[in-house]
Amino acid sequence: MRTVTYSMNVSLDGYIVGPDGGFDWTVPDEEVFRFWIDEIRDVGVHLLGRRLYETMLYWETADQDRPLDDSELEWAALWNPLPKVVFSNTLTSVQGHARLASGGLAEEIERLRAEPGEGDIAIGGATLAAEAGAAGLIDEYRAVVYPVLVGGGISFFPRRERRVDLELVETRIFSSGVVYLRHRVAR
Repeated sequence: MRTVTYSMNVSLDGYIVGPDGGFDWTVPDEEVFRFWIDEIRDVGVHLLGRRLYETMLYWETADQDRPLDDSELEWAALWNPLPKVVFSNTLTSVQGHARLASGGLAEEIERLRAEPGEGDIAIGGATLAAEAGAAGLIDEYRAVVYPVLVGGGISFFPRRERRVDLELVETRIFSSGVVYLRHRVAR
C-alpha cells in the first residue's frame, strides 16, 4: 500500500508562512534544494490545496521567465510531469499534469492507494494536511525546519483535538542550519 506523506518547509516556531503570508525565509540553498529534488523522486502523485497549487504553477513556465540553473531545470523536469490532484472550492480548471479532485480527500486517498502505482502519495498545504491528519490518513510527517521565528501565520500542525504518537525515522542537519525531521505515525 502506498504511503501518504505530509512534507513542508516550516519555521522553528511551527509555521509554513508568516503572519503576512510570506515564506521568503524558505528559499533553499543548493544543499536543501538538492534534498527536495531527491525527495520528489519518491512521489507518485501530489495532492495540493489551491494556494500551494497556485504557488507551484511557477514551475510550469519558469524556464520562460528567466534562465534556470541545472538544479532548477532538474526540479522542473521532475515536478511538471508529476500527477497532481488539486482540492479547491473555487478553481474550475487546472493546468499541466494536474486535475481537480473529483471527490473528498478520504475518497481520493483511498482510490489512489488501491490503484497500482509506485511512489508516495504526497500532501502539500497545511489546510489539506489538517483534514488528512484529522481523518488519520497521514503515514509520515516530514518537516524541513528553518532556523527562523516568524511569530504567527499558518501552522504546520493545525490545532486538532487528536493525539498522534510518532516514531522518529530520520534526521538530517544541513550546513545552513536547516533540519529535516521525518516521523512515522505509530500504529
